[in-house]
Amino acid sequence: MVEELDVEAMIQRFRERARAVRSRGVPPVEGPERSRFIEQSKADYMDYAMIGDAQGSVEDGILTLRVDLRPKS
Repeated sequence: MVEELDVEAMIQRFRERARAVRSRGVPPVEGPERSRFIEQSKADYMDYAMIGDAQGSVEDGILTLRVDLRPKS
C-alpha cells in the first residue's frame, strides 16, 4: 500500500474537496436541519483545508502530515 501512495496527490484531493465544500450551495432545507448542514460544511471545510495545507511524507511506512497552525504574520 505505501509503495502506491502518492502523498502529494492525496493532499491535492483534499484541496479540491475544500474548494468543493466552500463553493457548494445550501440545499433547500429550513430550521434546525439548515443550521446543522451549515455547521457540518464549516467543519468539513476546515478539515479538508487543513490537510490540503499539509506537508506530507512517508518514512518507514508511517504517513506524516505536518500542518503549521501558527498564525500568519
